[in-house]
Formats: sequence, C-alpha cells, structure tokens
Amino acid sequence: MDAAAVSRLLSPAAAADALAAVLREGLDPEAAPPRTAVPVPAGELLLMPAASAAWAGVKVAGVAPGNPARGLARITGSYLLLDGPSLCPVAVLDGAALTALRTPAVSALAIRLLVGPGRPVRRLLLFGAGPQAYGHLAAVCAEREVAEVVVVARDPGRAAGPAAYARDLGVPKARTGTVADVPDADLVVCCTTARTPLFDGRLVAPGATVVAVGSHEPDARETDTELVRRSAVYVELRAAAAREAGDLLIPEAEGAIGPGHAAGTLADLVTGRVAPPDTAVPRLFKSVGMAWEDLAVAVAVHEAARAAGLGGTDAARTLGLTGLTGET
Repeated sequence: MDAAAVSRLLSPAAAADALAAVLREGLDPEAAPPRTAVPVPAGELLLMPAASAAWAGVKVAGVAPGNPARGLARITGSYLLLDGPSLCPVAVLDGAALTALRTPAVSALAIRLLVGPGRPVRRLLLFGAGPQAYGHLAAVCAEREVAEVVVVARDPGRAAGPAAYARDLGVPKARTGTVADVPDADLVVCCTTARTPLFDGRLVAPGATVVAVGSHEPDARETDTELVRRSAVYVELRAAAAREAGDLLIPEAEGAIGPGHAAGTLADLVTGRVAPPDTAVPRLFKSVGMAWEDLAVAVAVHEAARAAGLGGTDAARTLGLTGLTGET
C-alpha cells in the first residue's frame, strides 16, 4: 500500500482507537522488543519488529538527515505485515506513511487521556513544519475543538504552510508565532528535529499539556530540564524511555530528577491504573515511537482494506498499490 492508500484507509482518530484497543486487550508494551538502530553513512537504519498471536510485523526505516535538501523525505522505509500463526506475508505498507499516521495517533491518544474529556483546546502551539506537523494538526483537530493554532518553525516562512492547513481543517484562527506564545497555550506539541530545548519550560502554564515526539535519541531533546522537573510525565513505556528519551535522560544525568520520575505510561492511562494529575502542574507526554504501535496501526489499515472489500489486484487498482501479490 502506497502512502495515499495508507492515509485514505485510516484516520488518525481510528488509529488512536486501534492503539487503545490493543492496550485494553492486555498487550504489554514492556515486553515489546527494543528498536535496533544502526548508524550508516547517510544517517540511521531502524529495525522495529513486533508480534502478537494473530499478527507479526517489522518496519525497516531509514532516517536520512540530508534528504530534505534533495527534495526527499527525511524518513523512508517499508512495513511488512505477517500472519501471526504462519508468519506468511500479508501486506507491505509505505513505512514513512505508516509512521506519519502512527505518531500523531499516539499523541492523539495521549491528549484524549490527559486533556479533560470534551474539553476544547483554546490555543494549540505547534513547533515544527514537516510531515509530522501536518499529521498532528489533523489528529488534534479530530480529538478536540481547537479555537486557535499558532505554528513556530526554525524557518518562519515554512510555518505559514501548517497554519494555512489548520484553517483548512476549520480552525477559526491560525497564524505563525514565536516562543513568546508558550505561556498562553493550553496544548503544546513539539514535532521537530531539534536536539536542544525549543523553549524555557518555566513559561508553560500550570495545567497545560505538552507532547514531545521529535526525538528518540538519548542525547537529543525538545523540552528542557525545568519543564520535566515540574511536570507530571507520562511515557509509552518506562524501558524505552530509559533507553531513548533524551528529554528525560538528560535531566536525570543532571541530577534534576530520579529514574522513576515518570508518573505513568500510556497503558496505565488507557486501563485506568493511573489517573491524570490535577491541573496544578503541567502534563508532559514524551513519545519515542514503538514497534507495537506500528503493528497495531498496520493491522487496522489492513482490516480497513478488507472491510472495504479490497484485496489483491482489486486493491491495487482502487488504492494505488504497487508490486504486491496475494492479500492486501
């Protein structure tokens, strides 16, 4: 399935529902195999396998920092979905499109759980202007009524694109901005390639929610030590955060927080084992991306294709699938 097919078959809200469902059904993210990262001359290769009784899958992704200058996507790759009992291939999905769907879906699920039910977002402050910025706008607007979007980007000229997209999504007010807009935001989403903090964490209002998804390296972060220290922190799972979340590992190395600083995980929130904190402190959700999430969303895409009666050459004609045999 090419990128257009993946995005056409499943919305961010439906992808978030799929993630919540597998957690409610008892999937234990702590048992998921770790991501394998291999440095290569062009950047980094990532290998992300996951399996359940019914399904298995693996994403092979490339992170090529030089690609945008070539007019190419920074993240490349493919996802191979397998039948669980036989391990026979069932579908191949565009890996970058799956990532562009999965990551906002994870954020949307966290926002669903951390921002009060039905509570509108007065101001969404979005850091970033790449594919994840657009994906997160669609995901957040599907989860909540948003009154205003403010976009901040390293290149202010690029911030205009996501702001215009927000207006296309029906947001009444959308504009470009700066870090000076942080204090008035009740939701801050960071989806950048930054390796150092984007803003002063003291500026974040009590009760505001911050979602940081841009890095999965222990020496890179989008949020600063002060924000982490004063926030109730939630992660996808503790082991992955302890390996890859520079947003938490750097403050821990500085002695500002301890290794058990995270208040809970996504699974804790979904199952109700942990309740969100009161509004006296900021809430920070730090995401690094995990293979079980890719598997859950890939299965949901595949099942959406099946529900639409699409398979094999029919799907290829209808959805633009290329180079596949067997089921889609």
